[in-house]
Amino acid sequence: MEEIKQRINEFTIEGRNAVIEAFRAGRPIDKVYIQDGCQDGPILTIKREARKRDVLIKYAAKERLDQMSETGKHQGVIACAAAYEYAEIEDMFRLAEQKDEPPFFVLLDNIEDPHNLGAIIRTANLAGAHGVIIPKNRAAGLTAVVARTSAGALNYTPVAKVTNLAKTIEELKEKGLWFVCADMDGTRMYDLDLKGPIGLVIGSEGDGVGRLVKEKCDMTAAIPMKGDIDSLNASVAAGVLAYEIVRQRLM
Repeated sequence: MEEIKQRINEFTIEGRNAVIEAFRAGRPIDKVYIQDGCQDGPILTIKREARKRDVLIKYAAKERLDQMSETGKHQGVIACAAAYEYAEIEDMFRLAEQKDEPPFFVLLDNIEDPHNLGAIIRTANLAGAHGVIIPKNRAAGLTAVVARTSAGALNYTPVAKVTNLAKTIEELKEKGLWFVCADMDGTRMYDLDLKGPIGLVIGSEGDGVGRLVKEKCDMTAAIPMKGDIDSLNASVAAGVLAYEIVRQRLM
């Protein structure tokens, strides 16, 4: 609980004017918590600024905001700022072009644990991925915990946030990418051709990849497992599959 409290407070902005000014200054914001029932002018301005920038709005009881607040003067609104700027997907294509390599992106669905996100970003960097794509909803943002867990990889690996992961996959397919989804019921990963421009889609340990996202993928890849439990941690699964892509690229 203490770690969660620390994570909330480390990059939060409290109070109506402070949040409005943060938006207008262009500060990257992951989400905004607004007290239930607040509908006055400044709150409507905050909602408008959030929607303009496609920032997630969450409504919460006053007691919840009181628990989150460090200052005790939240005035019914608390914004969670990102520790790092988000990139654009075009930045990832440019990085692949600079390295003269076929694009390799890692897409994450339902990854809400910041430690998992940070570990995956670290692995993506070491495996030569050109970027990581996360959805706006049901996903960890670029918090301080993510930054620390990535061990510096956030300085080199672009992370983009999108509204709709399934639609993003469709758009990237038009640019020549193929998509492989981690799925325990899929084809054994060694039997798949994972070379060329590729997007690796990873879901959470519990829920996996959502149905709509999975349906957009061209392949499903299963990691052979010999133990008595039925799933790997999401960051470990991402590492295993990312390095199978590395192995096939080096062949």
